Amino acid sequence: QVQLVESGGGLAQPGGSLRLSCAASGFTFSSYAMSWARQAPGKGLEWVSGIYSDGSDTYYADSVKGRFTISRDNAKNTVYLQMNSLKPEDTALYYCARGSYYDLNYWGQGTQVTVSS
Repeated sequence: QVQLVESGGGLAQPGGSLRLSCAASGFTFSSYAMSWARQAPGKGLEWVSGIYSDGSDTYYADSVKGRFTISRDNAKNTVYLQMNSLKPEDTALYYCARGSYYDLNYWGQGTQVTVSS
């Protein structure tokens, strides 16, 4: 079955960096767009970034544009989210999801990112 397992979350200081990974299995990874989304405490789910199946195009929410970079390695069935210049408002549970922002159909369990001094 489809499995998405996130890792790489943790505590970072404002201005710091973290790199999230999502290992996928149970489907043909290279055939699907992938996305990252997040949910901050007390807030709704926010789509953060997406990448085409072949990595040729990437998309970002305005809130992270210029600071976050999504990438993928289809040989390793893994999608990444490089997060730089982190802000306290980036604190959230980050989810990896299969699909584009309008068609997210499988989700991982999430990895917590906390940005605090």
